[in-house]
Amino acid sequence: MASGTASRSEDEESLAGQKRSSSQVSGAIPKRRSSSRFIKRKKFDDELVESSLAKSSSRAKGPSGVEPGRCSGSEPSSSEKKKVSKSISAPATPSPAPNPSLAKRMKKSKQPLQVTKDLGRWKATDDLLLINAVLQTNDLTSVHLGVKFSCRFNLREIQERWYALLYDPAISKLSCQAMRQLHPEAIASTQSKVLFSKAEEQLLSKVGSTSQPTLDTFQDLLHKHPEVFYPSRTAKALQTHWQLMKQYYLLDDQTVQPLPKGDQVLNFSDAEDMIDDSKLKDVRDEVLEHELTVADRRQKREIRQLEQELHKWQVLVDSITGMSSPDFDNQTLAVLRGRMVRYLMRSREITLGRATKDNQIDVDLALEGPAWKISRKQGVIKLKNNGDFFLANEGRRPIYVDGRPVLCGSKWKLNNNSVVEIASLRFVFLINQDLIALIKAEAAKIAQP
Repeated sequence: MASGTASRSEDEESLAGQKRSSSQVSGAIPKRRSSSRFIKRKKFDDELVESSLAKSSSRAKGPSGVEPGRCSGSEPSSSEKKKVSKSISAPATPSPAPNPSLAKRMKKSKQPLQVTKDLGRWKATDDLLLINAVLQTNDLTSVHLGVKFSCRFNLREIQERWYALLYDPAISKLSCQAMRQLHPEAIASTQSKVLFSKAEEQLLSKVGSTSQPTLDTFQDLLHKHPEVFYPSRTAKALQTHWQLMKQYYLLDDQTVQPLPKGDQVLNFSDAEDMIDDSKLKDVRDEVLEHELTVADRRQKREIRQLEQELHKWQVLVDSITGMSSPDFDNQTLAVLRGRMVRYLMRSREITLGRATKDNQIDVDLALEGPAWKISRKQGVIKLKNNGDFFLANEGRRPIYVDGRPVLCGSKWKLNNNSVVEIASLRFVFLINQDLIALIKAEAAKIAQP
C-alpha cells in the first residue's frame, strides 16, 4: 500500500509539472471548463461548415499546445497523461499556408447553404401539387395550363423545377423533407386540386347528359373503379367536374354543333376581309362611340329582361281599366305596361302622374309602386296625326325613355317596346300597330286632294 501511494504521489507531481510546462509552451491561454461526455447531435448546415473549417485549420496549424486543464479536482486518466506527454515532447511549429485541398473542402461544405438559398418561390405545397399533377397527366404543358400554383410560374420554370426534383439530389431531398412536415389538412387541400386524368374523364363521360345524376351515382363510380380515380377524389368533386364536361360538350352522348356558314363572321381573318378601307379614313370619336356602344348594350339588356319577364307582369287591374286580356282591342291605341298594372290608352292624349283628391288624371302611377317622387302631373302622352306618339315631361323630375333623359318642358318620341322610367318605376310602351296603320291610311287619304 505504501508503494502504491508513493507512485501515485509521484504521478501527481509529474502531472503538475507537465501542466506548468504546457502552460508555459502554449502561452497565456484562459482556462475553459469542458465535459468528458460526448453527445452526438445532428449538425445544421452552418455548423457543418464551421466544423470543417475548424478541423482543417487544426490540421494545418499542427499541435501548438496542450488543452488546458478541465478541473483542478479531477484526476486525468492514463490516456490523457500520454496525450500530455506527447504534446510536451512535440515542438511548437509555425502554421503553414493553407493548401488548395482545404479550399476545395470549404467550397463543398458551402454547397448545401447555397441550395437552400436557391429554392426560390417554390413551396412544399407547390412541389406536392406538381408531382401529383404530372403523375395524373404526364404532360408539363397541361400542368402549366390547368394547375394554379401559389405563384405565377411559366412553362420553363415548371420544367426546370420538375427536372430538379428528378435529377438534383440536394433539391429533391430538401423538398421531400418539407413535404413530410406539411399539415394533413394542407396535404388534403393540395390533393383536392389535382387535375383529372384521361381515364377518369372517360369514366365520367359515360354518364348521360340527359340524366340527372346524384352524389350516390358518383359514389358508386368511386367504389367500382378505385384503381382509376385518384385516392382523394370525392363524389362532390366528380359531380362538379362532370358538370363542367357537360357545359363544354365533352360527354359521349353530346355532339358539338357545327359553325354556321354564310355571311356570318367566323374568325378575325374573315372580319378583316370584310372591312372596307375607304370607311377607315374617316376620323371617329372613339370615346363617344364607346359611350354609345355601352348605352346601347345596356338598353338592349334592359329591354331583353323586360321581354323575358312580360309573362310575369301580366296583371290586370279591372277597377282602373275595366278591360280584360288581350292587350289590344279595336279601341286601344297603345298600352303602358308596368310590373303590376297595365294602363290602356284609348284617347289621343292621356296624362301621367299621381292622383290626389284635388287632382284627377288618366294614369295614376301610384298603383304601380312607390310614387312619392312623382309629380301630380308628371307627363302627357299624345298621338299625332301622322301616327307618332310623343311623351312630354311636365314634372320636376326627368323622365327616361330608352335610357335618354327627357327634361321638364321637353318631349320625346315613343316607339313600340320603348322603356319609360319615371322615378324608379319602369314601364313598357306597346303600340297597336294595326290600329295605327289604319289611322295613318285615313290621314293619307285626307291629305290627298
